[in-house]
Amino acid sequence: KLYYIGELPQKRVPTIAIVGTRKPTSYGVEVTTRLAGELAAKGVVVVSGLALGTDALAHKAALSAKGVTIAILPCGLNTIAPRTNRSLAIDIIANKGALISEYPAGAEVAWKSNLIERNRIVSGLSDAILITEASARSGTLNTAAHALAQGKTVFVVPGNITSPSSAGCNALLKQGATPVTET
Repeated sequence: KLYYIGELPQKRVPTIAIVGTRKPTSYGVEVTTRLAGELAAKGVVVVSGLALGTDALAHKAALSAKGVTIAILPCGLNTIAPRTNRSLAIDIIANKGALISEYPAGAEVAWKSNLIERNRIVSGLSDAILITEASARSGTLNTAAHALAQGKTVFVVPGNITSPSSAGCNALLKQGATPVTET
């Protein structure tokens, strides 16, 4: 069972999950903002997890491009997490997007496990996954694993080979993920 607030698309439209590190480098900020904005401007719905870093950047870029974005929460809809993204959540709803959760209002939150559990919904609601920056031990790789299990395409932005922030992306590319350098 899923709960939501806001607006969901009334007809089938392309969707892409954009995920990555909570601590993007300047490169990660640049590519996430560019790719999310360009995709949203083309009518692609951007799905992410409202987390700090890449998730928030993807949501903001979609909104800046006048596109639609959907945030998957690791908690009930009455609790925005992280709290610092509360205004972003309000902007998503105000701009024809939605917040979705598998947890009812008032549900207790087991943060670490909920964050990992949320990843299957992020990938499940999307046609494909785009990873813009991820370290070798990133939770983002869990989203990629869910996407592959669900038969989704995993797109990855190649990163600097000396940057720990790109080690996860580069490893996925070596395993056969599709490289992305433009929309």
